[in-house]
Amino acid sequence: MASSILSRCAFAAFASIAAISGACAETVEEFYKKKSELSVYVGSGAGGGFDEIARVFSVHFARHLPGQPGVVVKNMPGAGGLLNVNFMYAQAPRDGSAIAAPFNTVFMLPLFGDPAAKFDERKFTWIGSLDKQTGTCVVWHTSDIKTLEDASKRDVQVGATGVNATPAIFSNLMNTLFGTRFKVISGYTTNEMRFALERGETEGVCGLAWQTYKAVQPGWIENKLIRPIAQMGLVKNKDLPEVPLAIDLLKDPAARKVFELVVLPQEFGRPFIAPPDIPADRAAAMKKAFSETLTDPAFLADAAKIRLSLDPLTGDEIVNLLNEAHKAPQDVIDRAAKFSVVN
Repeated sequence: MASSILSRCAFAAFASIAAISGACAETVEEFYKKKSELSVYVGSGAGGGFDEIARVFSVHFARHLPGQPGVVVKNMPGAGGLLNVNFMYAQAPRDGSAIAAPFNTVFMLPLFGDPAAKFDERKFTWIGSLDKQTGTCVVWHTSDIKTLEDASKRDVQVGATGVNATPAIFSNLMNTLFGTRFKVISGYTTNEMRFALERGETEGVCGLAWQTYKAVQPGWIENKLIRPIAQMGLVKNKDLPEVPLAIDLLKDPAARKVFELVVLPQEFGRPFIAPPDIPADRAAAMKKAFSETLTDPAFLADAAKIRLSLDPLTGDEIVNLLNEAHKAPQDVIDRAAKFSVVN
C-alpha cells in the first residue's frame, strides 16, 4: 500500500513538473522574435538565378513565419554546391534559424557514392521547391552548332561552375550517351560563366536551366542571343516546343533509365531545406510558411517581376522522389554515378 501511494505521489509530482515545463516552453513565435534573424545560405555566388530567387522568396517566406524574423542572405558557393549542403547537414544550427537554397543536383551524390557528399539527403528538413527546372544545351547565336549532331562533329567549349555542377554533369552525360564533344571549362562563378559566353571565351553552356535564363538574362532570349539545341528534362518545357527533348532521342531502354536518374533533381529544381532534426513545431511552421508564400499576392507580384515560373513541390513530395531514386537497380545507379562523381 505504501509503495502504491508513493508511486501515485511520484507520478503526480512528475505531471506537475511537466505541466510547468510545458507552460514555460518557448513557442515558435517567441523563438523567431528572440532570434530576430533567419539566415538563408545560398549555394551560388551573388547575382545568379538561384541567388536572386532565394532573396526574393526568403523575404516573403519570413513574413509568414510566426514572429516574422528578418532575413540575412549568405552566399556560400563552392564545390558545385557541395560546400553549402555539407555545411547545412553538419554545421548549421538545428534550431530553425537557418535554411538554404541549394543546387538540386548535389542531392544525388550520396546515392552515387561520392565521398565528398557528407550527408544523407533524406534526413534534411525539406521545406519545398518553387519550380521544376529544364536543363538546356545552348550555344551563342554566332556559333555554327545547330543540333546535337553538329556538337558531335567537333569540340565545343562549354562553361561550368564546378566539376559537380549541373553544366558539367549534363555535358558529361550528353558526351557519353549522345556522342557530343562538349569540353567543359570549370571554375567560373555563376556570373562569370555567362560573361565568358558573351566574350566568346566559351561557345555554350549545357545544363543551365531555361528558367534561369528567363530570370537573369531575359534579353538573351528576347534578342535570340542564345540558341537552345536540346532540353534535358523528363517533359518538354512549354517555352521550347521546337527544341528536341534529349531523352526522346535515346532508343536503348537502359540508357533511358540512366538518363532519368541523372536528371531527376530537375523535378525539385528550386529547393529550400533546413538542417536535419530541427524542432518539429518549427519544421511545421516552415512548411506552412512555404505553402502560404506561394499564394501571397505580394510574392506572386515580385516573382512575376523576376520572371520566376512556379511549379511547386512540397517537402514530402521531394522526399518521396528521393526514396524512389534509392529503389533503382544497382547497375543503373552505378552507371548514373559515372556522370556525377569525379574520382
